[in-house]
Amino acid sequence: MAIRLLLVDDHAVVRSGLRMLLEGEADVEIAGEAGTAREALDLLGRLHPDVVLMDIGLPDLSGIDAAREIKSLHPEIAIVALTIHEDEEYFFKMLEAGASGYVPKRAAPEELLTAIRAAASGEVYLYPSLAKFLVHDYLTQESTSRGERTLDGLTQREEEVLGHLADGASNTEIAETLGISPKTVARHRENIMRKLNLHSRTELVKYAIRKGIIQA
Repeated sequence: MAIRLLLVDDHAVVRSGLRMLLEGEADVEIAGEAGTAREALDLLGRLHPDVVLMDIGLPDLSGIDAAREIKSLHPEIAIVALTIHEDEEYFFKMLEAGASGYVPKRAAPEELLTAIRAAASGEVYLYPSLAKFLVHDYLTQESTSRGERTLDGLTQREEEVLGHLADGASNTEIAETLGISPKTVARHRENIMRKLNLHSRTELVKYAIRKGIIQA
């Protein structure tokens, strides 16, 4: 049975190109197209696609938010992100939203077909140059679980970031000090605030003083 595919991209030319590329595959059937996230959500119940091939940059709702809604309403539908974004932030957010595949628009047609087929089979496909983000994140978590000292659930790296944040350092300054990217610092900061249930830099500083991470 052919894989029923819903194409979601706000550029008609892109959708047309994808249709031309995919219609020649015996195991792929284009069930429909949508130019916005809302249009795609409205079509799901009627078209019953197996896979939604979706751009992240949609005009009415981000592909990330759209993916969350799709998985909430139709958990059986697989999602493959086809995007120009190749950085950690979008990659992890899309995976967390429930995507089964992440392919950059520069990828070869064979890569896209592999991702669609994998998603339809209940598997996950990550473009090779992007999979390194997941490997790095996994190795970091493994390192933490092997005995890094924790403070209220914080990893050692998060404690380091916390100390610098409490001292008033910016994300860029912390990144330069620790030898990591500003985006990674931002992710650590989000995790710290979430784990400690803090909502402002003032609360963060008070916490750091109370725990002896910095001096008043």
